[in-house]
Amino acid sequence: MALESVYNLENRITDVVSKLREGVVMVTNRRFQRGRYGEVLPVNGAASGIIVSSSGYIVSNHHVIQDHQELEVTTHDGGVYKARVIGSDPATDVALLKIDARNLVPCNLGDSEKISAGKIVVAVGNALGLPGDPTVSLGVVSAIGRPMPWADFIFEGLLQTDAAINPGNSGGPLATLDGDVAGMNTAIVPYAQGVGFAIPSETIKRVMDQILENGHVVRPWLGISGVTVHDGMRSAGILNNVKGVAVARISQNSPAHLAGLRPWDVILSINGVGTENMKALLEQLSSNPIGSNITLQVLRSGRRLETAIKLQEMPEYYLQYRRD
Repeated sequence: MALESVYNLENRITDVVSKLREGVVMVTNRRFQRGRYGEVLPVNGAASGIIVSSSGYIVSNHHVIQDHQELEVTTHDGGVYKARVIGSDPATDVALLKIDARNLVPCNLGDSEKISAGKIVVAVGNALGLPGDPTVSLGVVSAIGRPMPWADFIFEGLLQTDAAINPGNSGGPLATLDGDVAGMNTAIVPYAQGVGFAIPSETIKRVMDQILENGHVVRPWLGISGVTVHDGMRSAGILNNVKGVAVARISQNSPAHLAGLRPWDVILSINGVGTENMKALLEQLSSNPIGSNITLQVLRSGRRLETAIKLQEMPEYYLQYRRD
């Protein structure tokens, strides 16, 4: 029975790979740069992308297409197409591309909200730019809602996985055993073993919709870097029994700065709705239109205060600065 279960798992994995193979493409970023002696040298970077419509729309990572001069997409059947960028969002590292092709086989973006830790997943992508079919690796979802280790609030909750992800996998799918795309592989921690991250499919859908509607993602901006109040703070005797987002840094002339927020303020709620963690804070901000006034309840030195803030759209320069 145990051996039969192994064979069943093996068959499911091969079925997933078969289902995804035609929907995974190679994205080549071609550009030129100056060499050491002033000579012009071609630089080609190869990564992955996911076909999301039969008419030629493809999602990949922002960092894959960043600073490109020419983009090429190579499909499973060897077809090579010039690609154009419809829109790109540095904050979520999602880019939407378009090629002039028809009758492509798209991958299905699943519901990442239903993903839980321990779920078996398959990573597919053009690891190391090796020729031939995409590379396949198997693992589990190690955690959900992870921030990027070296980032603060900009990167929204990611899926963490121990499936092997290598250079070139960026932009490829992380799929469940049903063959649905749970996320898009985006990064690894180079000093760790088996710690990779994928952008949840629900984030990809939301970013795609906003790019198609507005040309870019409209994102409300407070102008803070913050961290969810965690057990380490509480065990150290700081912020006992407090749930919220602690302000770590405030940008000059941002809405938060103009409203008088300070580092170590803890944001408890927005318009009366609790902000128990960074995800809740982002969701609350996104539910309010640009230009609207919101009321924050803040804990400062043991006192609860209320302050009004007028929301602005996050400046593009700020996104780029935080991404780099």
